Amino acid sequence: MTPTEAPLTALLLAHAPPERHDALRALPAMESLLEAHLARGREEWPAVTLAPGDFVRHLARHLPTEGRLEDALQQLRGADLYLACACAAGEPQALELFERHILQKVAARLGQLPRSAVDEVLQVARQRLLLGVAGSTPKIAEFSGRGSLSGWVRIVASRIAGELLSGDGRQQRLSEPPQALERMLSGDNPERNLLQAHSRQVVTESLQAALAELSERERALLRLHHVLGLTMDRIATMYGEPRSSVARHVVQARERLLKLTHRELATRLKLDGQELQSLLGLVRSQLDLSLHRLMDSPASS
Repeated sequence: MTPTEAPLTALLLAHAPPERHDALRALPAMESLLEAHLARGREEWPAVTLAPGDFVRHLARHLPTEGRLEDALQQLRGADLYLACACAAGEPQALELFERHILQKVAARLGQLPRSAVDEVLQVARQRLLLGVAGSTPKIAEFSGRGSLSGWVRIVASRIAGELLSGDGRQQRLSEPPQALERMLSGDNPERNLLQAHSRQVVTESLQAALAELSERERALLRLHHVLGLTMDRIATMYGEPRSSVARHVVQARERLLKLTHRELATRLKLDGQELQSLLGLVRSQLDLSLHRLMDSPASS
């Protein structure tokens, strides 16, 4: 930091593209402008904890590569950027506020979609925006503040709705070749002899059929906990619900999936009661991996 560079300005220059440094240094009252944006964020979202450095680094990454920087910085939606930055960092209060003030209001503007379809759109939006896909950075980190956060999220949600309504996403979400579950069930398990090739395929098909009967919310909860590995506390924060309620619903969804799988197996396989219970016990013991195989596909992200 040079003697003329105040703290926030120095941070901005440290993380801004080098080719924009001269233009940034030429702007009048840069420190005051950055302080004003930070103050708007804190005023709008007082419960959110976000370090000034994190906010400025986020802003620096999204500076326009061309055009007038002064106009871009003056028109910045500082409060929206503040919330998006905190959500990208996983700040619990920010996630709860995003759910309540942004995502739920966006849901009301998705047109005449059935409630189940809206729930599915919201679930996919939560994953893309707040969790990322296949280890990638959460998409909300891409928000630049040049426009409203609610409008930006509405565009994301509308695109997701289009994908789901096309049928491709919904079909592939519950689709996985029988060989995937067959490989999972053919490990060093003493009960594996129960699972001949035909039986393994029937188990796969039974799980797929059972998943299809679950509600969108049940599938979402199972995916968040069993596939993505989120804690009950994190899921509760995302949904803005008590931890005990979320934990109860996850357990209920898991047990319902097993019950439906049991019914499907009993219908499809000619096994006596003991063999069927043994087979179901194997499915239960491998449920986390089964869910990962059946639900964690690129189309479901």
